[in-house]
Amino acid sequence: MADDQIMAPEPTVPKLSPAAHAVLDYAVAGAYLLVGAALLKRHRRAGTLALLNGAMIVGASVCTDYPGGIWPRFSFKTHRTLDVAQASLAGLGPYLLGFGEDPEASYFYDQAAAELGVIVATDWEGTSRMATPQARPADEGV
Repeated sequence: MADDQIMAPEPTVPKLSPAAHAVLDYAVAGAYLLVGAALLKRHRRAGTLALLNGAMIVGASVCTDYPGGIWPRFSFKTHRTLDVAQASLAGLGPYLLGFGEDPEASYFYDQAAAELGVIVATDWEGTSRMATPQARPADEGV
């Protein structure tokens, strides 16, 4: 009777392509940089943390082998590791810098949660622009 049973297909969840991920990266980096500039005079630690997060995202995006990467030095999968590090900095940074209870901290907590959502929703097996691993010397051993 097991052969006669009809199996329902597994539900598929749409995944973010590398190109869509790149668009989100640059948009979020821009938001961090704008927020950082706006906060710098009013709340120096929050402004500095926002600028640091924005710079991290721009740096990782520019050096990633994906659409939008300008100087591809490491793989999209390595970019995932950097995304986890950046989300951790956003989520823990306010406490590490001593403003975890200030109203400005909520921006970082929201961004960290959103970044985790993007990490989960991204198709990390998506195609990259480079065909050979030898073209990514910084990626060796990762």
